[in-house]
Amino acid sequence: MSLEKYKGVFPAFYACYDAEGNVSPEGVRALTRYYIEKGVNGLYVGGSSGECIYQSVEERKITLENVMAEAKGKLVIIAHVACNNTKDSQELAAHAESLGVDAIASIPPIYFRLPDHAIAKYWNDISAAAPNTDFVIYNIPQLAGVALSIPLLKEMMKNPKVIGVKNSSMPVQDIQMWHDEGVIVFNGPDEQFISGLAAGACGGIGGTYGAMPELFIKAYNLFQEGKVAEAMPLQNEICRIIYKMCSTKGNMYGTIKAIIRLQGGPDLGGVRAPLANLIPEDEAIVKEAVQMIADAIAKYC
Repeated sequence: MSLEKYKGVFPAFYACYDAEGNVSPEGVRALTRYYIEKGVNGLYVGGSSGECIYQSVEERKITLENVMAEAKGKLVIIAHVACNNTKDSQELAAHAESLGVDAIASIPPIYFRLPDHAIAKYWNDISAAAPNTDFVIYNIPQLAGVALSIPLLKEMMKNPKVIGVKNSSMPVQDIQMWHDEGVIVFNGPDEQFISGLAAGACGGIGGTYGAMPELFIKAYNLFQEGKVAEAMPLQNEICRIIYKMCSTKGNMYGTIKAIIRLQGGPDLGGVRAPLANLIPEDEAIVKEAVQMIADAIAKYC
């Protein structure tokens, strides 16, 4: 089975809300079309950037249904289906497969600290609910509270549907370790995109890609062309933009949605409580970030 389709730049899809704070099917479709026009390789739907922890099963289904209505056949879609219980996760997995996604993904269960054998059962039970769909392990120990280990990865590789890891841990070494075990790895931390590619990542899935997909696509292409010396200054500029976006009082995803709106993209609303929405003082930072992105695109793209 070819895994070539998983190479490249995969923005993590943002939650799209209407004026009342409900999931907006129109917003989801508009954002999907926006990314198709930007030329990304695929989308990662229903993860951290999608505020999955604060959405119901039905809301997550609505989002994925509307993404697929626009993206099927145009983008590679990885659907994050994890909930903090197996039953709901299986329901989302089966639903994702019924829509024809390319892969499903899952973090480990959070809050209770489970042993590896229990995490493996959780992931395998989810995979069994979508038996014809690729499975991606999502390693994000700083939020999930548990880190993927080599023994756990080897246990999961007994499942033929497990193809790779979305790795959001900060050590680049982790990417190298997972890659050496024979699975594909997506770089997670956007600040180390080029370093992750150098360590063996097939591409990246990132929460800030959506604000500046042009810059990540350019960085990816430069790396593939062997022009690492040209890619590194661009990576440094990307990092400066990320630091600027993270300097608002509001949640970073709210900042990114405001940036997209000012760039002429769709209005995606704010973020869902208890995430903090932007305050008036954040407006100047958002505008500065928009200008930094525009300047970088003009310089590098």
